[in-house]
Amino acid sequence: MRIVLITPEGPTSRTGNRVAASRWARILRRLGHRVHLAADYDGRPADLMVAVHAWRSAAAIERFKTKFPERPVVLQLSGTDIYQYIDSDPEPTLRSMELADRLVALNDLAWRAVPKRLRPRLGVIHQSADRLPRPRRPSARAVVVSVIGHLRDVKDPLRAAEAARLLPATSRVRIEQVGRAYTPAWAVRAEAEMKTNPRYYWHGDVPRAAVRRLLAQSHAMVISSLSEGGANVISEAAAAGVPVLASRIDGNIGLLGADYPGYFPVGDTEALARLLQKLEREPSFAARLGKALARRAPLFRPAREFAAWRGLLAELLRRFPEG
Repeated sequence: MRIVLITPEGPTSRTGNRVAASRWARILRRLGHRVHLAADYDGRPADLMVAVHAWRSAAAIERFKTKFPERPVVLQLSGTDIYQYIDSDPEPTLRSMELADRLVALNDLAWRAVPKRLRPRLGVIHQSADRLPRPRRPSARAVVVSVIGHLRDVKDPLRAAEAARLLPATSRVRIEQVGRAYTPAWAVRAEAEMKTNPRYYWHGDVPRAAVRRLLAQSHAMVISSLSEGGANVISEAAAAGVPVLASRIDGNIGLLGADYPGYFPVGDTEALARLLQKLEREPSFAARLGKALARRAPLFRPAREFAAWRGLLAELLRRFPEG
């Protein structure tokens, strides 16, 4: 099939949506399809559209379905679609969901945010990650806790740094953060935090290889987001065997499971500080996190993501044989 894969442009090529779309393009090409990756739909013929982000891709989906009403659209629902725009700007978001023939979510609890009438179209494809090229070797000089994600409001990006301030003077915890500041204000805040918080260092936007090196050195990773569609950094941490401390939100619970022992309430600096202290002082706690994460790790294997896309496309070919 000829597939057009729409992913809106972001401030960096390493946004979660762009990284996911690039990986899916590789999967679809491995399955034997011709894939055109674009930020918008230019009207060229295609047998299938795969669109990332209901709200941002709304115009592209509308144009494609107007031109090719009998050809399928697969829509991947982002976190901002189902946890923000579906309430704050519902018309384009719901219109995209109505036009799509299949909806793809990235976490197991996303169905709770999807209108009941559209849930039969919904499936979950967990994002995958490769294992580290070499065995993980956590730092011996400090208890390194990584924070991986761009600095933007929804990520609550300095929560781990603020929690580290509450640790005892004897603590060896060090917060290492990577990710681009989405606004100058976030850059100013991160730089100010470095000047006043000796436990915190922000590296800025870095290549994927540097992210994997940081994971290899990490004793744990913190994801403190206010909402998530299904963060690929959790897949990366699971593949690397790095325990995760996560905000208790559907997007994280839908990946790590309801019984995962490493949650803290959204925005609760003190609760996160207690988890960091427990991680440092109690080897049994780190072991519990590791075992719980290992039970979830098979969800994030590349072969599983590949098989999910193969099954989805096979279903569409049966439903739309003229595509």
